Parts: sequence; C-alpha cells; structure tokens
Amino acid sequence: MNERLFHILELLVKYQTESPPARNTEPLQDEIQHFLEALNFEVDRYPLYENDSVINATLKGSDPTAPKLILNGHVDVAHVGDSSDWTYPPFELTQVDDHLYGRGVADMKGGVASLLYVLEKLHHEHIQPQGDIIVQSVVGEEVGEAGTKTACEHAPQADLGLVLDTSEQVSQGQGGVITGWITVKSAKTVHDGARQQMIHAGGGLYGASAIEKMSKVIQALNELERHWAVTKSYPDMPAGSTTINPAYIEGGRHPAFVADECKLWITVHYLPNENHDEIVAEIEDYLDKVAEADVWLRNNPLQYDWGGTSMIEDKNEVFPSFTIPTDHPGYEMLQRAHEQVMQQPLQSNMSTTVTDGGWLEYFGIPTILYGPGDLTEAHSVDEKIKVEELEQFAQVLEAFLKSWYASPQKD
Repeated sequence: MNERLFHILELLVKYQTESPPARNTEPLQDEIQHFLEALNFEVDRYPLYENDSVINATLKGSDPTAPKLILNGHVDVAHVGDSSDWTYPPFELTQVDDHLYGRGVADMKGGVASLLYVLEKLHHEHIQPQGDIIVQSVVGEEVGEAGTKTACEHAPQADLGLVLDTSEQVSQGQGGVITGWITVKSAKTVHDGARQQMIHAGGGLYGASAIEKMSKVIQALNELERHWAVTKSYPDMPAGSTTINPAYIEGGRHPAFVADECKLWITVHYLPNENHDEIVAEIEDYLDKVAEADVWLRNNPLQYDWGGTSMIEDKNEVFPSFTIPTDHPGYEMLQRAHEQVMQQPLQSNMSTTVTDGGWLEYFGIPTILYGPGDLTEAHSVDEKIKVEELEQFAQVLEAFLKSWYASPQKD
C-alpha cells in the first residue's frame, strides 16, 4: 500500500473519537489543523460542544471571484463496544493481506485520510487552485449533532460540495431523517381508585389515560405511513422508504395513578425531494385532525418537539435530504475522473442511510456524496476496507481536484 496514505490513516485511527460518548475530538482536530496549516490553509475553529469543535480550512485561490469547492468529512466514529470482540485492535490500523482494519477506516476516516493525502500531494507538486478550496473537518455526525451545519453557518457560500463519506465510490444523494417527540398530557391527575368513575356510565369524571390515548396516535401514524408507502416514490429509492417508526415510548408515573402523560419518540424517513419542515407539517396536520375527532384529545391537544441538535444532548436529530446535481459541471468532472481511474462509468443512486450531505444542500450548495468503503462495514466489529479501494479513491480524488483546481465551475 502507498506508505504515506497508510501513515495518515494510521494517525487518524489511533485517536479514539467514539461517538457516543463524544466530547473527545479536539486532539485529532489539532492534528488536522496543523496538517492543513502546513499546506497553506487558513484554519478557523468553531466550538460545537466541550472538547468537540469543527474546522473550516480555506486554501485561497488565485481568483477571489472563481467558484469555490467544499470538501467535507467527519472524524467521529461509531461506538466500539467491547474491544475483546475485535480480532484486531480497533484503534490501531492493521493491514492483513488486501484489507485494512480499524474503527473508522470505512466510516469515514478512510475518506478523510485520502483527502489529506491528495491535498499534500498537490501542495508538493505546487499545484494551486483558481478558486478557494474549503475543507470541513467536522464532528457529531454519528449522533446527529450538526457539526456540518455549524461549519456551513461560518463558511463562505460555495458552488459545489463533495462529502467523502461511505458510498462504495458511487455518487449518491439521500432521503432525509427527522426525529421527534409526540406528547399526550392530561390537565389533571386521577388516582387509580377513581378510574371507574372515568370509564363507566354515570361516573361523571371527564378524563383519560395518556397511555391509552397514545395508542390512537400510534395507530394514526401507522395509517399515514401506509398512505405514504402507496402514494410517494422517488427514483432509486426502495418502495416504502417513507417510514414512521414509533421507536421509544415512556409514560405514567406510578401504578396508583392513571397515566397523566405519555411521550412517543418517532423516527421519520422522507424522500430526497422533500424537506423536514414539510414533513413535520404533514404529520402534525394529520394527527391534529385525528385528535379533533376524539372527545378527550380535542381538549388536551397533542404536543410536538421536532429535530433537535443532538441524540446525546436533547434526544433529537435532523439529517436533511439532497438530490444528486447530475447537471452540474463539477459532477461531469467527477465522472471523468472516476472513469479515468476505475475504467468504468460512475454509478449514481440514492443512499439507504443518511450523512451530513443534506446540510450542505440546506445552505444552497449542490452536493455529491462520493467516498470509499462499504456501508456494511460501517459500525461493524472488525471494520475494514480494501487497500485497493482506498488507493483508487485517492487517485479519483486527485484527478478530480486537478481538474477543479484548473477550471472550477458553477452550476
């Protein structure tokens, strides 16, 4: 394997940037900052959470008016769990035959290492870009923390974004994901001993169990999910991708009380040509109509809390969707670079998972997901990547960047 690429990836893998628990990426971001500064990048750091920050690093182009390119990657990795289950140490890059093993080699330190390797190579060859090159080294992707959102809030508007996350060197867009909490809450608390007055004729007590009323909400969500499955579709997305998963429920306070509150945590998947604001409005509108038809819920309205900033901090997340900008000249550059190295056409489809790519498009930046690694390896025990795949990806990235450096393009 290319010795320099191996050593860069080895450096990245040795940092234990698991998320959860997170709050552990500053030492690695220090390394990346120093690396990029040595290549004449101007580096800005922005805090996300304690001991976690994001980097915007800019290599100034020769023409301030020329189109700008964002290259994005996250350096947090999935939780390892019991390392004794691993054949090789998860935070020590190990080559065995034609594979490299270590946490993050596929998701996605392999992509970040390839980027650093190629940028260093171009620097040593004295190849300078016409337009600004912006590297975003972000954190929080593994737990829905919007590191890329924070980076984009501080970055200049770019003309194309390339997210180097796991995609098996296929160009991809993605559907979106939003999580939310739905709460059924009673204005009064009723003792268990008074339940018969609430449910039997002549009892005279107007009330309800929040848990039992939540069952009506879950049934309504199931109905809406089935409606979406037969009415919504998008090219290259599997049928029924628009799911509403009732993932977690909590409610009640004690067996001696009728439950006065119940909370449901749901995960919603939507299509690449939809946005989370529209989806939230659609769900709330449907549920509110169901609640209006209920004699108790109409006077005890459903409460909603959607799409927070972290699965760790506030138990919510958003991953916006994005489509593939196949008519962008930069996409054509990537096609040519891929075909030049791989000797086959670049394939395009829709990812079955989510990445930070949607945040770039959220800020108006046409975005392509294109990176090394097999999705089945992401988050797995004994995570691995083929040496040949990583080297070929670096070659494609080098060919693409040489073309972009010389002639950056707008949509």
